Amino acid sequence: MKIASFNVNSLKARLENLKDWLKEAEPDVVCLQETKSTDETFPRGDLEELGYNLAIHGQKTYNGVAILSKFPLEDVQIGLPGDDSDDHARYIEAVIPAGDTVLRVASIYLPNGNPVGTDKFTYKLDWMDRLKARAEELLTYEEALVLAGDYNVIPTADDVYDPKAWEGDALFQPESRAKFREIINLGLTDAFRACHTEPHRYTFWDYQAGRWQKGQGIRIDHLLLSPQAADRLVACDIDEEPRGCEKPSDHTPIWAELKF
Repeated sequence: MKIASFNVNSLKARLENLKDWLKEAEPDVVCLQETKSTDETFPRGDLEELGYNLAIHGQKTYNGVAILSKFPLEDVQIGLPGDDSDDHARYIEAVIPAGDTVLRVASIYLPNGNPVGTDKFTYKLDWMDRLKARAEELLTYEEALVLAGDYNVIPTADDVYDPKAWEGDALFQPESRAKFREIINLGLTDAFRACHTEPHRYTFWDYQAGRWQKGQGIRIDHLLLSPQAADRLVACDIDEEPRGCEKPSDHTPIWAELKF
């Protein structure tokens, strides 16, 4: 089963690019972030025509997450537990039947947190604490679990073209990185790092200053696997081709293959 995560940076703007990639890459499950689409305006028909079932958590103009699956979607969870006042569409979770077992998948759009020293950074760290609590609960189910998405965290200096340039950014703060490690240390596996040791592979290149053309990116989109999913891991890689398309997202997909 091929599972991918893709921050599309507006479905309205990137729908044709997304459809082209889905046809070429043929992922079985796709976690989307930054759809910037309400549930009502989500282009259901276009994606259902490609054979996908949909679970959607939308929001106008900002945020928005979704799960696309060629298999049925069950037990859909809308929103990250822990704060009933948080109305940002940043988390959706579903269970997918997989042979004689199940795969649980979450699509995550973690807060950016900039600028540091403001309520936005506090919100990011609090959100990460809630994500940790949810991950800890899900791990007790002992299921194959993939927590997929745009974490807005650069894990190490190997995951950024110029660590010094990002020292003041919320994505590379010691607090952000420490909380990311706390989540992984629950017993999760970074699928990409389980398959690749080489530094400087990226999932995001800013539109400004020709970052894509210069190869100056960061790795902030991650697939975190439970032990049951990690045992099934066959391959994981970053598909850079969509970033080179006309009018691309500033992110590109990351995918993993799990054997069921």
